[in-house]
Amino acid sequence: MTTIAIIGAGGHVFPLRLVNDLLAFPALHDSALVLMDVNAQNLARAERLTRRLAEVRGVALSIRATTDLVDAVRGSDVIVTCFQVGGLEAYATDIEVPRRHGVDQTVGDTLGPGGVFRGLRTLRALDDVATAILEHSPDALLLNYANPMSIACALTSRRGVRTVGLCHSVQHTADQLADIMGYASGEWSFRAAGINHQSWILAFRHRGRDVLDEVRGGVEAYSRGEREPAQPIDERYAGGREGVRTAVMQLTGHFQTESSHHASDYYPYFRRDPAATRRWLPERWDYLEIGRAAADDDPDQALREVVADPTPSVDYAARIVDSIVTGTPRVVYGNVPNHGLISNLPTGVCVEVPVLVDGSGPQPTAVGDLPTACAAVNLATIGLQTTTLEAYLTRSRALVHAAVALDRLTSSLLGLDEIGQMVDEMISAQARWLPELR
Repeated sequence: MTTIAIIGAGGHVFPLRLVNDLLAFPALHDSALVLMDVNAQNLARAERLTRRLAEVRGVALSIRATTDLVDAVRGSDVIVTCFQVGGLEAYATDIEVPRRHGVDQTVGDTLGPGGVFRGLRTLRALDDVATAILEHSPDALLLNYANPMSIACALTSRRGVRTVGLCHSVQHTADQLADIMGYASGEWSFRAAGINHQSWILAFRHRGRDVLDEVRGGVEAYSRGEREPAQPIDERYAGGREGVRTAVMQLTGHFQTESSHHASDYYPYFRRDPAATRRWLPERWDYLEIGRAAADDDPDQALREVVADPTPSVDYAARIVDSIVTGTPRVVYGNVPNHGLISNLPTGVCVEVPVLVDGSGPQPTAVGDLPTACAAVNLATIGLQTTTLEAYLTRSRALVHAAVALDRLTSSLLGLDEIGQMVDEMISAQARWLPELR
């Protein structure tokens, strides 16, 4: 029997979808599921919905809930982290304080002031998770969904925890490209690599034929409004027919694996002022507003939506566990330490590459060099990420300032004195969630 612990199980929707994915694989029906959250009320709701979901699916899944981290980790084979430290209250500070200073982030969970501060909060919590794993389940596999992905996985891997970070941006991007081109399911394949939210589509094949240049042309035609996708694309989420990602593709030669709205946070070109933002992203997509609206949703509605669709989502966690249990080989995309995987990115940093999974567990595959411009974009991001990690490890307030100042969007809008004032305000507003800074 495999024991799976979900840390952050009190989340509104994602943990329930994760359980639905697990229930889609018969080999996992005799698993033991441990739900853990620091919020007892949210945890009780999650346990109730999870038990109801298993009942509807007709699976006698062993389920228990606990607010104690060590209790959840002890004896677990796979540990999934999917928490947001400080919830919407902390996240609002990530977004609203920078906006008052002129930095308008659409998501703010990976780079920018929001990404740095979410990183500091997440690292503080993940440090406790890593300690519990090393002391009580040292052979466990950690599957991390908590953002900022690269910073989070860098810490747990550095601590010696066997870690794979998981995100759905790669597979969503590949599906969207196939829809733009009209390729039928099962007739196409792709290869990508880079860092989380800035991986690059390096190869695309249709019926065994290299079509990467055709895909580039199709994306440009779609962006101009001259091509319609075979399946509807959420144009609000895609953001002006992927104008941002198309521009980045023209800059680097390769399509990036994160939506135009999200990617617009990462560069100095697209959010310089409201007019520029509207040019690139005609319809506003504000993740803080979306999160606030979701918090008011009926939790039982989330259960009804999940019950209505028994097929597993595109997320990889359940597939990885099934491959480990059954030996079924699969290729997923995972965030892992760079030890010879991408040769023109620094050793030890977190990279996103194809990962073979079977009964032996996850086995990352080597990619070699990234295209030069793609690597250059990644290197700038890695500089911010490693500075944020070092700021946490040394509890250095000065390095928090440096990490935010290294952000490309922020530095294109504010001077160093202005950045310093904004960072100090964020530290004061978030003090109860942050590590003590010197």
